[in-house]
Amino acid sequence: MSRYLRLLLIPLLGVGLLLAGVLPTHASSHREAPLISEDPVADDTDVYAFVSPDRPDTVTLIGNWIPLEEPAGGPNFYKFGQDVLYQFRIDNNADAVPDIVYEFRFQTQVLNSKTFLYNTGPITSLTDDHWNVRQTYSVARVDHGKRTVLASGLSTPPDNIGPRSTPNYDALAASAVHTLDNDGGAQVFAGQRDDPFFVDLGSVFDLAGLRPFNQAHLVKQPKANGIDGVGGFNVHSIALQVPIDRLTANGQKPSGASDPTCPRSKHSCSGLIPRRRIASSSSMISSNGLANTNLNTKSRRRREYFA
Repeated sequence: MSRYLRLLLIPLLGVGLLLAGVLPTHASSHREAPLISEDPVADDTDVYAFVSPDRPDTVTLIGNWIPLEEPAGGPNFYKFGQDVLYQFRIDNNADAVPDIVYEFRFQTQVLNSKTFLYNTGPITSLTDDHWNVRQTYSVARVDHGKRTVLASGLSTPPDNIGPRSTPNYDALAASAVHTLDNDGGAQVFAGQRDDPFFVDLGSVFDLAGLRPFNQAHLVKQPKANGIDGVGGFNVHSIALQVPIDRLTANGQKPSGASDPTCPRSKHSCSGLIPRRRIASSSSMISSNGLANTNLNTKSRRRREYFA
Protein backbone atom coordinates (compact mmCIF):
# COMPACT_ATOMS: atom_id res chain seq x y z
CA MET A 1 0.00 0.00 0.00
CA SER A 2 1.48 3.36 -1.04
CA ARG A 3 2.08 6.07 1.55
CA TYR A 4 -0.47 8.26 -0.27
CA LEU A 5 -3.15 5.61 0.02
CA ARG A 6 -2.32 5.17 3.71
CA LEU A 7 -2.45 8.94 4.04
CA LEU A 8 -5.94 8.95 2.55
CA LEU A 9 -7.26 6.00 4.51
CA ILE A 10 -6.10 6.97 8.00
CA PRO A 11 -7.94 10.30 8.26
CA LEU A 12 -11.04 8.87 6.61
CA LEU A 13 -11.02 5.92 9.00
CA GLY A 14 -10.81 8.32 11.93
CA VAL A 15 -13.68 10.40 10.60
CA GLY A 16 -15.67 7.25 9.95
CA LEU A 17 -15.21 5.99 13.50
CA LEU A 18 -16.18 9.39 14.86
CA LEU A 19 -19.34 9.50 12.77
CA ALA A 20 -20.20 5.93 13.64
CA GLY A 21 -20.22 6.90 17.30
CA VAL A 22 -22.48 9.90 16.97
CA LEU A 23 -24.57 9.38 13.85
CA PRO A 24 -26.79 6.68 12.36
CA THR A 25 -25.35 4.57 9.56
CA HIS A 26 -26.64 6.83 6.77
CA ALA A 27 -25.08 10.22 6.03
CA SER A 28 -24.88 13.20 3.73
CA SER A 29 -23.79 12.70 0.14
CA HIS A 30 -22.65 15.12 -2.53
CA ARG A 31 -21.78 12.45 -5.12
CA GLU A 32 -19.45 10.68 -2.66
CA ALA A 33 -21.15 7.27 -2.91
CA PRO A 34 -20.09 5.49 -6.14
CA LEU A 35 -23.46 4.06 -7.16
CA ILE A 36 -25.67 7.04 -6.34
CA SER A 37 -23.28 9.35 -8.20
CA GLU A 38 -24.66 7.76 -11.36
CA ASP A 39 -28.22 8.62 -10.35
CA PRO A 40 -28.24 12.29 -9.28
CA VAL A 41 -32.03 12.78 -9.23
CA ALA A 42 -32.18 10.19 -6.42
CA ASP A 43 -29.11 11.45 -4.56
CA ASP A 44 -30.33 13.06 -1.33
CA THR A 45 -27.56 15.37 -0.19
CA ASP A 46 -28.83 16.47 3.24
CA VAL A 47 -31.86 16.63 5.51
CA TYR A 48 -32.71 19.33 8.04
CA ALA A 49 -35.37 19.50 10.74
CA PHE A 50 -35.97 22.44 13.07
CA VAL A 51 -38.74 24.07 15.02
CA SER A 52 -40.10 26.80 12.73
CA PRO A 53 -39.12 30.28 13.99
CA ASP A 54 -42.20 31.85 12.38
CA ARG A 55 -44.58 29.15 13.66
CA PRO A 56 -43.12 27.54 16.81
CA ASP A 57 -45.93 25.01 17.00
CA THR A 58 -44.67 23.50 13.73
CA VAL A 59 -41.50 21.79 12.57
CA THR A 60 -39.88 22.42 9.21
CA LEU A 61 -38.40 19.44 7.36
CA ILE A 62 -36.13 20.08 4.39
CA GLY A 63 -34.66 17.41 2.14
CA ASN A 64 -32.22 18.26 -0.65
CA TRP A 65 -31.55 16.24 -3.77
CA ILE A 66 -29.51 16.51 -7.01
CA PRO A 67 -26.14 17.80 -5.80
CA LEU A 68 -23.93 20.37 -7.52
CA GLU A 69 -26.50 21.85 -9.86
CA GLU A 70 -24.81 24.45 -12.05
CA PRO A 71 -27.19 27.47 -12.10
CA ALA A 72 -26.48 28.00 -15.81
CA GLY A 73 -27.10 24.34 -16.63
CA GLY A 74 -29.35 24.86 -19.63
CA PRO A 75 -31.03 24.27 -21.93
CA ASN A 76 -32.11 21.10 -20.10
CA PHE A 77 -32.47 22.60 -16.67
CA TYR A 78 -32.58 20.39 -13.58
CA LYS A 79 -35.78 18.80 -12.32
CA PHE A 80 -37.00 16.08 -9.96
CA GLY A 81 -37.04 12.51 -11.23
CA GLN A 82 -40.39 11.23 -12.44
CA ASP A 83 -39.42 7.65 -11.52
CA VAL A 84 -38.19 8.53 -8.02
CA LEU A 85 -40.32 8.24 -4.90
CA TYR A 86 -39.16 11.03 -2.59
CA GLN A 87 -39.94 10.54 1.09
CA PHE A 88 -39.66 11.96 4.59
CA ARG A 89 -39.77 9.10 7.10
CA ILE A 90 -40.59 9.97 10.70
CA ASP A 91 -39.99 7.65 13.65
CA ASN A 92 -41.79 9.00 16.73
CA ASN A 93 -41.27 6.15 19.20
CA ALA A 94 -37.51 5.55 18.88
CA ASP A 95 -37.73 2.03 17.44
CA ALA A 96 -35.97 2.93 14.17
CA VAL A 97 -39.11 2.04 12.20
CA PRO A 98 -40.95 4.82 10.35
CA ASP A 99 -44.38 5.59 11.84
CA ILE A 100 -45.27 8.44 9.49
CA VAL A 101 -44.10 8.77 5.89
CA TYR A 102 -44.63 11.69 3.54
CA GLU A 103 -44.38 10.74 -0.14
CA PHE A 104 -43.76 13.06 -3.08
CA ARG A 105 -44.16 12.02 -6.72
CA PHE A 106 -43.38 14.34 -9.64
CA GLN A 107 -44.70 14.57 -13.16
CA THR A 108 -43.21 16.57 -16.04
CA GLN A 109 -45.34 18.32 -18.66
CA VAL A 110 -44.08 19.71 -21.96
CA LEU A 111 -46.53 22.26 -23.35
CA ASN A 112 -44.94 22.61 -26.79
CA SER A 113 -43.43 19.39 -28.09
CA LYS A 114 -42.06 21.19 -31.15
CA THR A 115 -39.28 22.80 -29.15
CA PHE A 116 -36.76 21.49 -26.65
CA LEU A 117 -36.49 24.86 -24.92
CA TYR A 118 -37.30 25.12 -21.21
CA ASN A 119 -39.08 28.42 -21.83
CA THR A 120 -39.92 30.54 -24.86
CA GLY A 121 -40.22 33.92 -23.13
CA PRO A 122 -40.28 35.53 -19.69
CA ILE A 123 -42.00 33.41 -17.01
CA THR A 124 -44.10 35.71 -14.85
CA SER A 125 -46.41 33.21 -13.16
CA LEU A 126 -46.75 29.48 -12.51
CA THR A 127 -49.33 29.28 -15.33
CA ASP A 128 -47.35 31.31 -17.89
CA ASP A 129 -47.53 29.75 -21.36
CA HIS A 130 -43.86 30.70 -21.91
CA TRP A 131 -42.86 28.06 -19.34
CA ASN A 132 -42.63 25.03 -21.58
CA VAL A 133 -41.10 22.29 -19.38
CA ARG A 134 -42.79 22.30 -15.99
CA GLN A 135 -43.39 19.95 -13.09
CA THR A 136 -46.28 19.20 -10.77
CA TYR A 137 -46.34 16.80 -7.84
CA SER A 138 -48.53 14.95 -5.40
CA VAL A 139 -48.15 14.66 -1.63
CA ALA A 140 -49.31 11.62 0.32
CA ARG A 141 -49.10 10.76 4.01
CA VAL A 142 -48.77 7.21 5.29
CA ASP A 143 -49.73 6.61 8.92
CA HIS A 144 -48.76 3.11 10.07
CA GLY A 145 -49.38 1.74 6.58
CA LYS A 146 -52.56 3.72 5.80
CA ARG A 147 -51.94 6.00 2.83
CA THR A 148 -53.84 9.26 2.26
CA VAL A 149 -53.27 11.55 -0.72
CA LEU A 150 -53.12 15.08 0.67
CA ALA A 151 -52.81 16.97 -2.60
CA SER A 152 -52.02 16.51 -6.28
CA GLY A 153 -51.22 18.78 -9.19
CA LEU A 154 -49.13 21.12 -7.02
CA SER A 155 -46.77 23.26 -9.06
CA THR A 156 -43.06 23.66 -8.53
CA PRO A 157 -41.53 27.00 -9.48
CA PRO A 158 -39.32 27.14 -12.55
CA ASP A 159 -35.57 27.02 -12.08
CA ASN A 160 -33.93 30.41 -11.60
CA ILE A 161 -32.76 30.82 -15.19
CA GLY A 162 -31.85 34.48 -15.40
CA PRO A 163 -33.16 38.06 -15.44
CA ARG A 164 -34.80 37.69 -18.85
CA SER A 165 -36.49 34.35 -18.31
CA THR A 166 -37.36 34.67 -14.60
CA PRO A 167 -37.36 38.43 -13.95
CA ASN A 168 -39.07 38.12 -10.54
CA TYR A 169 -37.93 34.74 -9.31
CA ASP A 170 -38.58 35.38 -5.61
CA ALA A 171 -42.26 36.00 -6.37
CA LEU A 172 -42.43 32.82 -8.46
CA ALA A 173 -40.90 30.78 -5.65
CA ALA A 174 -43.22 32.32 -3.05
CA SER A 175 -46.26 31.45 -5.15
CA ALA A 176 -45.15 27.80 -5.14
CA VAL A 177 -45.71 27.44 -1.38
CA HIS A 178 -48.89 25.38 -1.02
CA THR A 179 -51.11 24.80 2.02
CA LEU A 180 -52.30 21.30 2.91
CA ASP A 181 -55.62 22.01 4.60
CA ASN A 182 -56.23 18.32 5.30
CA ASP A 183 -52.97 18.01 7.24
CA GLY A 184 -53.42 20.61 9.94
CA GLY A 185 -52.59 23.54 7.67
CA ALA A 186 -49.16 22.17 6.76
CA GLN A 187 -47.27 23.98 4.03
CA VAL A 188 -45.11 22.46 1.31
CA PHE A 189 -42.62 23.71 -1.25
CA ALA A 190 -40.64 21.79 -3.87
CA GLY A 191 -38.15 23.38 -6.22
CA GLN A 192 -34.62 24.60 -6.84
CA ARG A 193 -32.73 26.26 -3.97
CA ASP A 194 -29.20 27.35 -3.11
CA ASP A 195 -27.29 24.47 -1.46
CA PRO A 196 -26.99 25.35 2.27
CA PHE A 197 -24.28 22.78 3.05
CA PHE A 198 -20.61 23.74 3.57
CA VAL A 199 -17.87 21.33 2.56
CA ASP A 200 -14.46 21.88 0.99
CA LEU A 201 -14.85 19.12 -1.59
CA GLY A 202 -11.79 20.17 -3.59
CA SER A 203 -9.42 19.82 -0.65
CA VAL A 204 -11.03 16.85 1.12
CA PHE A 205 -10.79 14.64 -1.95
CA ASP A 206 -7.30 15.86 -2.84
CA LEU A 207 -5.63 13.17 -0.72
CA ALA A 208 -7.74 14.05 2.34
CA GLY A 209 -6.41 17.58 2.70
CA LEU A 210 -7.77 20.26 5.02
CA ARG A 211 -6.53 23.70 3.95
CA PRO A 212 -6.05 25.15 7.47
CA PHE A 213 -3.82 22.12 8.24
CA ASN A 214 -1.97 22.00 4.91
CA GLN A 215 1.40 22.16 6.64
CA ALA A 216 0.60 19.02 8.67
CA HIS A 217 -0.04 16.99 5.51
CA LEU A 218 2.66 14.72 4.07
CA VAL A 219 2.23 16.60 0.80
CA LYS A 220 2.57 20.10 2.20
CA GLN A 221 0.80 23.11 0.75
CA PRO A 222 0.56 26.71 1.99
CA LYS A 223 -1.91 27.15 4.84
CA ALA A 224 -5.24 28.55 3.65
CA ASN A 225 -8.84 29.00 4.71
CA GLY A 226 -11.42 26.41 3.76
CA ILE A 227 -13.43 26.97 0.59
CA ASP A 228 -17.16 26.31 0.30
CA GLY A 229 -17.03 23.74 -2.46
CA VAL A 230 -20.80 23.72 -2.97
CA GLY A 231 -21.16 27.51 -2.77
CA GLY A 232 -22.83 28.86 -5.87
CA PHE A 233 -24.40 25.51 -6.71
CA ASN A 234 -28.05 24.58 -6.31
CA VAL A 235 -30.02 21.55 -5.18
CA HIS A 236 -33.65 20.59 -5.55
CA SER A 237 -35.40 20.88 -2.19
CA ILE A 238 -38.61 19.61 -0.68
CA ALA A 239 -39.64 21.65 2.36
CA LEU A 240 -42.54 20.65 4.58
CA GLN A 241 -43.78 22.69 7.52
CA VAL A 242 -46.19 20.63 9.60
CA PRO A 243 -47.73 21.00 13.09
CA ILE A 244 -45.60 19.21 15.65
CA ASP A 245 -48.56 17.33 17.08
CA ARG A 246 -49.09 15.82 13.62
CA LEU A 247 -45.71 14.10 13.92
CA THR A 248 -45.50 13.01 17.55
CA ALA A 249 -46.94 9.76 18.89
CA ASN A 250 -50.68 9.89 19.68
CA GLY A 251 -50.80 13.55 18.66
CA GLN A 252 -49.20 14.62 21.94
CA LYS A 253 -47.38 17.92 22.25
CA PRO A 254 -43.63 17.40 22.79
CA SER A 255 -42.18 18.06 26.21
CA GLY A 256 -39.30 20.02 24.74
CA ALA A 257 -37.65 21.01 21.50
CA SER A 258 -34.15 21.70 20.31
CA ASP A 259 -33.13 25.23 19.38
CA PRO A 260 -33.86 25.86 15.70
CA THR A 261 -31.03 26.41 13.28
CA CYS A 262 -31.69 28.18 10.00
CA PRO A 263 -29.67 26.79 7.08
CA ARG A 264 -27.49 29.36 5.34
CA SER A 265 -29.36 29.33 2.06
CA LYS A 266 -32.26 30.81 0.19
CA HIS A 267 -34.54 28.95 2.61
CA SER A 268 -35.82 31.84 4.71
CA CYS A 269 -36.13 31.49 8.47
CA SER A 270 -39.46 33.28 8.21
CA GLY A 271 -41.11 30.53 6.20
CA LEU A 272 -40.59 27.66 3.78
CA ILE A 273 -38.78 29.74 1.17
CA PRO A 274 -36.13 28.74 2.32
CA ARG A 275 -42.43 -2.55 -17.05
CA ARG A 276 -42.38 -0.22 -14.34
CA ARG A 277 -39.44 1.00 -12.40
CA ILE A 278 -39.86 2.26 -8.84
CA ALA A 279 -37.03 4.29 -7.37
CA SER A 280 -37.10 5.40 -3.75
CA SER A 281 -35.02 8.10 -2.14
CA SER A 282 -35.87 8.90 1.45
CA SER A 283 -34.84 10.98 4.44
CA MET A 284 -35.20 9.36 7.87
CA ILE A 285 -36.10 11.62 10.79
CA SER A 286 -36.32 10.44 14.37
CA SER A 287 -38.65 12.82 16.20
CA ASN A 288 -38.91 11.20 19.60
CA GLY A 289 -40.48 14.12 21.44
CA LEU A 290 -38.55 16.48 19.13
CA ALA A 291 -36.39 17.31 22.12
CA ASN A 292 -33.34 15.47 20.77
CA THR A 293 -33.97 15.10 17.09
CA ASN A 294 -31.79 12.56 15.31
CA LEU A 295 -31.38 12.93 11.56
CA ASN A 296 -29.97 10.81 8.80
CA THR A 297 -30.41 10.51 5.07
CA LYS A 298 -30.34 7.54 2.79
CA SER A 299 -30.82 6.85 -0.89
CA ARG A 300 -31.58 3.62 -2.58
CA ARG A 301 -32.58 2.64 -6.05
CA ARG A 302 -35.05 -0.22 -6.01
CA ARG A 303 -36.25 -1.70 -9.28
CA GLU A 304 -39.36 -3.78 -9.66
CA TYR A 305 -40.54 -5.06 -13.02
CA PHE A 306 -44.06 -6.10 -13.88
CA ALA A 307 -45.02 -8.14 -16.90
